[in-house]
Amino acid sequence: MRLGRRRPFADLIARQLDLFVADNGDLLRRIEEAESLYREADRDGATQLWGDVVDLVEEGTELLADARDHYAWNQLGEDAQEEYIAAFNLAVAKRLPRFALEIENR
Repeated sequence: MRLGRRRPFADLIARQLDLFVADNGDLLRRIEEAESLYREADRDGATQLWGDVVDLVEEGTELLADARDHYAWNQLGEDAQEEYIAAFNLAVAKRLPRFALEIENR
């Protein structure tokens, strides 16, 4: 019998991301709306609208990074922090890809 790869933080991170989505539904909708406006904009208006998208994505990335770091630094020992942070970032990339680009830099 072959056992799957051990992912000790998978369930925890899934719940944390569920909570982020539930608590930040308005932000996620605003990002979708801003992206839609950007896609529909003419060339002159697109630059400003893209800036709006970037600002909103940065806001969400900060919220995710704050939640990740708060848990890592307050609940885990040094040995587990790096593994948890890497698992969290990977889960964000899979589930909330618009935030993946910057999450590792925070």
